[in-house]
Amino acid sequence: MTGTIDSLSGATILITGAAMGMGAMYARLAVADHAAHVVLWDVNAAALEEAAAELRGRGSDIHAYVVDVSRLEAIEEAAAKVRAEVGTPDILINNAGIVRGKYFWEHDQRSDIAATMNINTLALMHITREFLPEMIAGGRTSRIVNVASAAGLLANPRMSVYSSSKWAVIGWSDSLRLELVQAGHTHIRVTTFCPSYIKTGMFEGARGPLLTPLMEPEAVTQRVWRAMKEGTPVLMMPWTVKLSTALRGVLPIKAWDVVAGRVFGVYKSMEHFTGRK
Repeated sequence: MTGTIDSLSGATILITGAAMGMGAMYARLAVADHAAHVVLWDVNAAALEEAAAELRGRGSDIHAYVVDVSRLEAIEEAAAKVRAEVGTPDILINNAGIVRGKYFWEHDQRSDIAATMNINTLALMHITREFLPEMIAGGRTSRIVNVASAAGLLANPRMSVYSSSKWAVIGWSDSLRLELVQAGHTHIRVTTFCPSYIKTGMFEGARGPLLTPLMEPEAVTQRVWRAMKEGTPVLMMPWTVKLSTALRGVLPIKAWDVVAGRVFGVYKSMEHFTGRK
């Protein structure tokens, strides 16, 4: 099985949601790691050009594409351009995502439910499906990072739609990992990333549960980068995510609700959520 990647020299990396936040940080890491081509996808044209301008002239070829990943047609069109103009990515970081923090019955069906599922779940599948056959055929050491969430492991009030989108990502992403191994395509490794709250503005107003403070994005992206290069199957951050998942698996529902709600404060973590303005 293909081992750890020492350097991205000569590699092509595609990052979604690359105009700001952690997506932009991944792009900076790619340039610092001497990637030959860094492909940036984002729906925000102005922010995307700003991010691309910052990276140009540092050694990597920067390719910026305005893409609305909530639309399959837009993904297909952008993927075709990337294949024609840059080539098949060696590394794909499915980072783009949105969050809607409200009770389920308060969600608008289009702008909340459909948008969340399209961007957080279906986009990852569609984008990966666009490039995966050529990644398989190419035989080059490759990586796919799918950004899920601790919310995909544990239910939480005011996160029903977001949680469902991330539960789906975890199931699909780890199944994909197993399928690639079973089919003998071991030059491609899949990492499923399951973080708790990160200080990016996306979860503005959310409060970290007991022993789980909001994480600094720079430290998180560096840890994900290392996991990607090592081909780590699943990365949970911080350590309390693993603890909570284990407790949820062994405790009766009523007991877990007490622990999560009253002891750790998980069920109250979204009470003051405002999100990115």
